[in-house]
Amino acid sequence: MTLAATTPVVREHPIDPQQIDPRALKILRQLDEAGFEAYLVGGCIRDLLLGKQPKDFDIATNARPEQIASIFRNCRLIGRRFRLAHIHFGRYIIEVATFRAPPEREARTDSYGSVLEDNHYGTLEDDVVRRDFTINALYYDSKNDEIRDYVGALDDINRRIIRIIGDPVARYTEDPVRMLRAARFSAKLNMPLEADTEAAIVACRDNLRAVPAARLFDEVQKLFMSGYGQTCFDVLQQHGLFEALFPDAEKTIHYPHAAYAQYAKNMMRIALANTDERIAADKPVTIAFLLAAILWPVYQLQYRGLLKERDNWHSAMHEAIDLVHIAASERVAIPVRLRGMIREIWALQARLEQAARGNIRKMHSVLAHPRFRAAYDFLLVRQGAGEDLADLVELWTALQQDPDTAADVEQYRAEQSEDEESAAAPRKRRSRNSNRRKKRD
Repeated sequence: MTLAATTPVVREHPIDPQQIDPRALKILRQLDEAGFEAYLVGGCIRDLLLGKQPKDFDIATNARPEQIASIFRNCRLIGRRFRLAHIHFGRYIIEVATFRAPPEREARTDSYGSVLEDNHYGTLEDDVVRRDFTINALYYDSKNDEIRDYVGALDDINRRIIRIIGDPVARYTEDPVRMLRAARFSAKLNMPLEADTEAAIVACRDNLRAVPAARLFDEVQKLFMSGYGQTCFDVLQQHGLFEALFPDAEKTIHYPHAAYAQYAKNMMRIALANTDERIAADKPVTIAFLLAAILWPVYQLQYRGLLKERDNWHSAMHEAIDLVHIAASERVAIPVRLRGMIREIWALQARLEQAARGNIRKMHSVLAHPRFRAAYDFLLVRQGAGEDLADLVELWTALQQDPDTAADVEQYRAEQSEDEESAAAPRKRRSRNSNRRKKRD
């Protein structure tokens, strides 16, 4: 990288120190007393200037990770590609990063040009140009109560645009995940991408194939589980990035049958909107439910295709689930635990239909299932997306609201628990002597 930070613009600002977490201010003070430079940096400064309350307060310093650890007893060092210091206050963590610099030699990259090794420390000026977007490259000096701006970040915040630092193609090639971060910030802050920052995505988005699937899963969680997932989905679609994450799901959105294509898109948008609402209401959420909705149209096509080749629907269902999971995990590594949850939600859709045609005991069995509520909510998403499920939804809604049914379900669960306990209990082995006595008698 040939970029270099110029002399900073130091400006007055509207930030009240009382808006800053006192734990972060304490860390800054202790680093300063130890003889190091230290600044609040990144999204917390951006959010304060935009009138938002930051979720996290990050710190950048010229102290090395080991030096930070020697100052703070509650510090843990993490990371391989670049070492970071996490300072713990109970469950709350403040991240402290050492200033980064360009590599001292030519960076080691993969076949796509993505940087593989990047552990180089530097100065504040070096650190500025290593950051991804201008709006994330502001440094707050608590000692002098001033903001340092090297890259025109304050102007971009005032104009409400997202601009990458340096040449967009080069920066996206170094780390393709920056394209996903650009989309996420655009959705979160309701800011468009600057023209060159946006145009370079078309040339670079295929580079996301080189990103490890586990890292992409982490990015998917940030995109869809932060309270603005539906907007993120729209922005990803706008820039052709959703296909890089879920290529098979993208195909269903453009399926030749227009009604099915619309149904597939509805499934995803409704599930994302519901998740956003739950996050806003501080209710529990799981990404397994979202992934089940995103991949459901893919699974439906796979299942129908297999069903034409065999008579056993149960075998076709589970083989289809396996095939969808294998294909999806090539891009986004879905953990085994979440794949199990998705399987249960999908398999319960068939049981909801079958039990509705069976006896009350089968209904109680489904109601007692640990994933019933998720499966029921998923049924509602399917109905909202366009499936004719009114009678089925009405039945399962009524069953949940019926006190007698609820009591029966609790009794059924207790019986199931007793059966499981008795099945798990070890059987007493008869001694050979007792068998011999019986023979003698």
